[in-house]
Amino acid sequence: MKLWENGAYLSNGKLVGSLAGADQAEAAKKTIAYSILQKHNTSGDASKLKIKFDKITSHDITYVGIIQTARASGLEKFPLPYVLTNCHNSLCAVGGTINEDDHMFGLTCAQKYGGIYVPPHLAVIHQFAREMLAECGAMILGSDSHTRYGALGTMAIGEGGGELAKQLLNKTYDVNYPGVVAIYLTGEPVPGVGPQDVALAIIKAVFANGYVKNKVMEFVGPGVAKLSADFRIGVDVMTTETTCLSSIWRTDAKVEEWYAIHGRPNAYKELNPEEGAYYDGAIELDLSEIRPMIAMPFHPSCAYTIDEVNANLMDILDETEKRAKVSFGDKVDFTLKNKVINGKLYVDQGVIAGCAGGGFENICAAADILKGKDTGNGKFLLNVYPASMPVYQELMKNGAFSSLVSAGAIIKTAFCGPCFGAGDTPANGAFSIRHSTRNFPNREGSKIQNGQLSSVALMDARSIAATAANKGFLTAATEYDTEFSGKKYFFDKAIYEKRVYDSKGIAHPEVEIQFGPNIKDWPSMKPLSDDLLVKVVSEIHDPVTTTDELIPSGETSSFRSNPLGLAEFTLSRKDPAYVGRAKAVRDGSDEVKSEVAFVEKTLSEFNKDFTGRASAAGLGSTIYAVKPGDGSAREQAASCQKVLGGWANIACEYATKRYRSNLINWGMLPFLYKSGDLEASKNLPFANGDYVFIPEVKKMIEEKLPSAKAYAVNLAAGSVKEFEVTLGELTDDERKIILAGCLINFYRQ
Repeated sequence: MKLWENGAYLSNGKLVGSLAGADQAEAAKKTIAYSILQKHNTSGDASKLKIKFDKITSHDITYVGIIQTARASGLEKFPLPYVLTNCHNSLCAVGGTINEDDHMFGLTCAQKYGGIYVPPHLAVIHQFAREMLAECGAMILGSDSHTRYGALGTMAIGEGGGELAKQLLNKTYDVNYPGVVAIYLTGEPVPGVGPQDVALAIIKAVFANGYVKNKVMEFVGPGVAKLSADFRIGVDVMTTETTCLSSIWRTDAKVEEWYAIHGRPNAYKELNPEEGAYYDGAIELDLSEIRPMIAMPFHPSCAYTIDEVNANLMDILDETEKRAKVSFGDKVDFTLKNKVINGKLYVDQGVIAGCAGGGFENICAAADILKGKDTGNGKFLLNVYPASMPVYQELMKNGAFSSLVSAGAIIKTAFCGPCFGAGDTPANGAFSIRHSTRNFPNREGSKIQNGQLSSVALMDARSIAATAANKGFLTAATEYDTEFSGKKYFFDKAIYEKRVYDSKGIAHPEVEIQFGPNIKDWPSMKPLSDDLLVKVVSEIHDPVTTTDELIPSGETSSFRSNPLGLAEFTLSRKDPAYVGRAKAVRDGSDEVKSEVAFVEKTLSEFNKDFTGRASAAGLGSTIYAVKPGDGSAREQAASCQKVLGGWANIACEYATKRYRSNLINWGMLPFLYKSGDLEASKNLPFANGDYVFIPEVKKMIEEKLPSAKAYAVNLAAGSVKEFEVTLGELTDDERKIILAGCLINFYRQ
């Protein structure tokens, strides 16, 4: 794999560093991405995009909060197709009736406002979108971070719920025109290599260096034609883990056939970059060189070939233990070395599931490998979740399920739980291999605060099946001489026609929304004050902090319709003391009142102009994290801080645009301290428990000042340290949202 240091042109089907007579700015308009983005841009300015999407989609962790936000802001009717799927809180097994209460809320809102409702277990969000929503040249916005349909010619973006609420209120998605990076594919995968192997190889190459961060990945080159549509989809969905903004692929006869199979031939259109298209960067990847991969805990970028792991087992397990120290500190003693038996790595569980693993071809390939074999009756367990009921039905018909069940696999329905910790949580100390999207700490459902810890590695379905055939010992699919059947897919649309509620865009305002006792309105939020005083209530020095660490996934998802209830879980697996500290500031405890009086006195002595201002300032809390926001799009990572009284984050860098947007939409200031300097966290001017005073912060926002002075007050020393904070670029609407206190307040105004 080669990453180009500079930009590249695509000429005569090949990448070149320069092109005689080419105008770089004009050539950049020849990408597929440019044409789609500008088609949906309403600003009239090609560099400052204001996007209106064709369709939007959410699942049952996010749609209640989104609709509640839009309702509080004046929603009367869904102005564009809005699909509400139910694939996360599907088990209805936690918290009494609250999961199904959310589903009934979703169904009645689809009826009232004119939406589409997909019942639980029928399809995971992204599979339904692929099968029923994607169109070549279209754009879809989803409230799940893995909203990626580029392989089908649809540019899709996963964002926090606030951005979907904006679309429901006829507003726009505002972003600077992104860089576009060519992913130039050549060669053809060898038998046994699947889409997850290709995806992990790409993620390994680009995550840490930020090569595609907030950019669009455009897949081109002769290797694209060598991949089936299903294979492309499996690579595409994982592009989220690179931190790119979106993705798009050239389309061809295989994609045309895919749409025809799904009964939507008119959704197809050939997409290709124009001759001489310019890209801001390029990645060359020879598919024939990819070998079965495994992403070891605790990130998809911690990837190795399976052969490399088996050959250097103890060294790689040492590296994994070092990563565990970063995430867990001394809270637990993490090891996988106890999984080594006679020099081989034993795994306890295999899962093939969801938007990444549950596709038709992945499961057929796993069935081919396991045909006539036996997973054994030991600890190892293999669970398989097809991504939709149409896929499920075809796997029943073509015999794939028979091969899997005969080998010892368990077949389940369409459900995203194994991906985010609400299903198939392994035993304490267990090690799971999964064809799913993420393997962040505790995302598989373990709870470090309760002394429970298991871990996940990501692999392709093919190598998971090979490992299952080897009774749980880590095995690459290429070690088996499998004759892959290449079964053809047949799609039965009637499954959806019988069960999905589709309003056809017609609202029925007379329908009463069905609420449950756990569905709560957002609490009131104050506008930004002239001056701001925040207490640092958590300090995180991990190189990257995921949204799963900010607000845990898993069974906590059941409370996502209750802002105050969910907020009780904020940072619970990273900093259990955070909630108590934040609430003390929010509620103005006696201790906090005493601290503020001390801060007032200390600042007055430091600068007479500050006399009386700290006690009159807006009071709230803040967290510091080096690089927060990798992973999920769930806006609750920010909204939970807000309802606990949070007014800001302070960071050296934000891992994703979507997390920063979530902060802004909830009226929180995304402060930067020494922007981009990740080493700066080793010598901060403040610490956990300190207060930070930012005078004239409102003026900073209103007058678009590039930076502001901040003053950290240490309670123990009675000292004041002056430092500077910046906010990065903000749109005019983003400034108004922050000034109003949150998105809801802004639209009410």
